[in-house]
Amino acid sequence: MDRPAKRAKFEAAWERVRDELIAHVVSKSMPPDAVEWYRNNLDYNVPGGKLNRGIAVVDTAEILKGAALDDDEYHKAAILGWGVELLQAFFLVSDDIMDSTTTRRGQPSWHHAQGIGMIALNDAIMLESTIYYLLKKHFRDTPYYVDLLELFHDTTFQTEMGQLIDLITAPEDHVDLSKFSLDRYRLIVTFKTAYYSFYLPVALAMLMSGVPTSYTLDGRTIEPYKVARSILLPLGEYFQIQDDFLDFSAPPEVLGKVGTDVINNKCSWCVNTALVLATPSQRAVLDDNYGRKDAAAEARVKEVFEAVGVREQYAKYEADVHRRLVEKIAVIPEGAERGTLKREIFTTFLEKIYQRTM
Repeated sequence: MDRPAKRAKFEAAWERVRDELIAHVVSKSMPPDAVEWYRNNLDYNVPGGKLNRGIAVVDTAEILKGAALDDDEYHKAAILGWGVELLQAFFLVSDDIMDSTTTRRGQPSWHHAQGIGMIALNDAIMLESTIYYLLKKHFRDTPYYVDLLELFHDTTFQTEMGQLIDLITAPEDHVDLSKFSLDRYRLIVTFKTAYYSFYLPVALAMLMSGVPTSYTLDGRTIEPYKVARSILLPLGEYFQIQDDFLDFSAPPEVLGKVGTDVINNKCSWCVNTALVLATPSQRAVLDDNYGRKDAAAEARVKEVFEAVGVREQYAKYEADVHRRLVEKIAVIPEGAERGTLKREIFTTFLEKIYQRTM
């Protein structure tokens, strides 16, 4: 099935999930205006993105099964996938409030939409709480129900820790590059992005597919969730570094948007790499111009990026991380048994990301 067809099928599953959620709040005697508000919250914030995280749950479940999912299996995987998308929506609505972001996905941020305002805080909490209603309804009788709960709770907390580090390191209204470092950047990226964007979808599919915490294959003891983390967290870091580099280097007509990391004081890989390589005079330019809402200041920062060789550093990094990930994936022993890891899970992710341009 090609990507548009996969997306269409996954979106059709959302309609079923959304209608189920609406029926639930109606059953709780919520008044019609509150039901309509909740419906708008769901439709505005959940299904409009790329849906890569949610669809990854379905894709991973199919790879682990080694065949197409039947209708019941697909519905369960899609519910978990939409759980990831609900978590993403919760993060984005909250993040847009914290960052005073005015637009999201080509439309006003939820708290800037007509008549919403700070009710968006409660709406964000409702988006997160919705996940646990779906898990209780559809998975409470499964042996992995508690594992699902813990995985969502742990991932949410990890992401929130990453957000905290990011916010106190690089507040938009106060630039202090002395707080920046590549070590802190990697910590932010691992907690804020890699866990929920890469590990969570795969781990959910593994739980649903009956992958145990350990098994023996060809005389080796495999701990599949640890193996998955060891690949997916570096993969998530690579994805974010790539995103940061494209924000600096890709023209808007290719990227699909105008890069804003420099003017918004983002603790990005590019500036952290430049800080390591800069001469004292170049560092002074960065200190004086980074995070300013000024096109000329932004241009001066990017001139430093070019001068210190950020493009060359990225090319070296990308080649190295690709080699290391390929090596990690290659040592996963594969068997025909259901419930064991498959290299294809990770090669599929890597192929989608490697040398992307947008």
